[in-house]
Amino acid sequence: MPNAVPALRSVAALPQPYLLFLGDTTEAGYAKTAFGLRDWAGGRCVGEYACADATVTTGLPFLSPAQARLAGARAMVIGVANPGGRIPAAWLPLLVEALQAGLDLIGGMHARLSAIESLRNVALAHGRRLIDVREPPADLPVASGRKRSGRRLLTVGTDCALGKKYTALALAREFRARGIDADFRASGQTGILIAGQGIPMDAVVADFAAGAAETLSPDADPAHWDLIEGQGSLSHPAYAGVSLALLHGSQPDVVVVCHEYGRERVLGHPDYLLPSLEETIDLVLRLGARTNPAIRCAGISLNTGKLEEAEALRAMGEIAARLGLPAADPIRGGDAFARLVDSCLA
Repeated sequence: MPNAVPALRSVAALPQPYLLFLGDTTEAGYAKTAFGLRDWAGGRCVGEYACADATVTTGLPFLSPAQARLAGARAMVIGVANPGGRIPAAWLPLLVEALQAGLDLIGGMHARLSAIESLRNVALAHGRRLIDVREPPADLPVASGRKRSGRRLLTVGTDCALGKKYTALALAREFRARGIDADFRASGQTGILIAGQGIPMDAVVADFAAGAAETLSPDADPAHWDLIEGQGSLSHPAYAGVSLALLHGSQPDVVVVCHEYGRERVLGHPDYLLPSLEETIDLVLRLGARTNPAIRCAGISLNTGKLEEAEALRAMGEIAARLGLPAADPIRGGDAFARLVDSCLA
């Protein structure tokens, strides 16, 4: 029978390698699951597949499910995180095609694969699995507010889909490279697929969300760091509640503010301007001080993916000078990123 996976313990529990499904996506920001897997679990991805009217690509080979199966794929992952987590009817024939080709389906949407009757029937007929990873653990506690041992860093942002996960992953990698005991803590479906464990914060009942964040980063050795993947934005008109619960429950000692250079309006909500970096830092520190009065901002993670190298360096320098904080693009690395890491560990 098709099943759901309530709490991942190891990526080995998932059928892999993956074919990444991009649906009918025309906005790259909504394909962040596919891009995240390509960039951080590329060895587990054989190609991509999409509807005819999709315009977003990961750059991986375009393979039909049958071709992907011949190339070794064992599952097709829905690589889309669209508003509301919907599975449109237009996707269903392609999802059925994957099942018929011998691939399991892995989804991280709010809509559950296992709740769609047509997919259940095809999966049962072909002996395939429907695996939903956006399932929080059972029996999550209400937050206690108790200070926990260990050190914590939370990535926060001016908006969705601009680099909070990438920043936490890059920082965790650099911390470990410096010999520091550190773990990446995933709080969304893409991070869970990359790390193999975590809690999908936006799927937790609101009363238990801060408690879920406490569970995500439990007591640890005083020298240990948890690098916690942020979600949404405290200024987001739809998702601020998730961001606040994660901030209060994670009790970060350090925050890194993430921003995409040049983005002016909220993704999917064009009537709303993004807050400034100054406003974002002030809001995060005021609200975060409720559960950790010692909270501080270590710097800015700047997504400069749309800029040439010289423009990116100039943008990082201008923001660093304006704020008096390190500003770096973790993907570009370099001296600026080293200074950001130094500030996190100061």
